[in-house]
Amino acid sequence: MNHDRTMEILSGIARFYDRRKVGDSGFLGFRRSSDLARLVGCLSVMIREGFLVPGASTFLDMGCADGRVNVLLSYLTAKSVGIELDDWILEDYWGLRRELDETLQEEGFPPPPENIFLFRGDTLDPVLHERVHQETGLSLGGFDLFYTYLTMHEEFAELVSSKGKKGALFMVYGLERILPRFEGFRLLTPDEPLGGILALYRKE
Repeated sequence: MNHDRTMEILSGIARFYDRRKVGDSGFLGFRRSSDLARLVGCLSVMIREGFLVPGASTFLDMGCADGRVNVLLSYLTAKSVGIELDDWILEDYWGLRRELDETLQEEGFPPPPENIFLFRGDTLDPVLHERVHQETGLSLGGFDLFYTYLTMHEEFAELVSSKGKKGALFMVYGLERILPRFEGFRLLTPDEPLGGILALYRKE
């Protein structure tokens, strides 16, 4: 599948999920959803710059909520893995996927690849990572891309720093002008985050 076609599909997925966002206010205001339309633009840049290798890179969302970012990345990665602490949030994945698959079929787009693995648990729990390894063949040292919303970025940076492989990319969504620095990482977006929202760090 060529790049333009892939981006067209990803934009369609972004439209679907971005109409079903949980925002910053209301009963579920603490649960924030990534803006997938903005993220698609970031991913295109990452591919162009060689940070993401379509069909080869492996991806871990450390707090995947309803799995929408995993669905998006499934078209671009060898394996798209997500971990979510709250099972009632993760359960939303299935209903949304059924709706998404119907929408994609109507629009003539292929369904997401069968490379999505979602787990309920604590991203910082080593026992859970053993299970992830058993079911996906990937330890923390096997992932190329790590993704997190701004929440808990410091804790997750420590995890990637201690367990991730050299050269792994740490993607922090939700940043604006003030970009934190993490020990053991080089900031690849020093002037401003990609798309005004995504900062990239490479483990040294």
